[in-house]
Amino acid sequence: MTHPYAHRLAQWLRAHRHEANAGPMKQYMRNQFEFLGIKTPERRALLKEFLAQHGLPPRTELADIVSKLWEWPERELQYCALALLEKEKRSLSKMDLEFIEKLITNKPWWDTVDMLAANIVGPLFKNEPECIPVYTERWMRSNHMWLQRTAILFQLRYKEETDEALLYQLIRQCQQSSEFFIQKASGWALREYSKTHPASVQRFVESETLAPLSKREALKVIQRRR
Repeated sequence: MTHPYAHRLAQWLRAHRHEANAGPMKQYMRNQFEFLGIKTPERRALLKEFLAQHGLPPRTELADIVSKLWEWPERELQYCALALLEKEKRSLSKMDLEFIEKLITNKPWWDTVDMLAANIVGPLFKNEPECIPVYTERWMRSNHMWLQRTAILFQLRYKEETDEALLYQLIRQCQQSSEFFIQKASGWALREYSKTHPASVQRFVESETLAPLSKREALKVIQRRR
């Protein structure tokens, strides 16, 4: 059964579709998802206007609404689902992790997984640090590429609060992976952390057998500063 709030939001976005943009947007995402052709600035403006009229959904109904938006084919609906989830990130708890894990593994690609990792899982783990070892170990052992990428990237915005030992441990666990998205995530996570502790990242990169892609990504900021 369609949730009325999700239905109204989907109707609102579909009324603003741009067919001329939809094809190129679909191609950019390797033809994996349908698109309404609404680019990010307009999508954000449309969601803001919708929320001004309808308000945020009740917190108790958020999971049902996000799940429904996730079911529909148009990718912009998943982006709006993530935006709604992010607005409630302070209220998310360990009780929501099973649901978030389903979002990571359902229709996964870098666009949704990266937002979930940095914007949803990251803040949740800060509030519920006892979940970090449980879920990072679980996700690494799953051999599911997108769960592993989430584990590597959840500290992306932690800066000084980064658990350096954990970050390096997770990257070591994946350093033999041939998956582009794992190699890229490892380099990206190291590059972000290098903005806080460049010497540590430099030592780590020099001491480990990382994929060339991971090394290039990890050292970009360090090399620019020289």
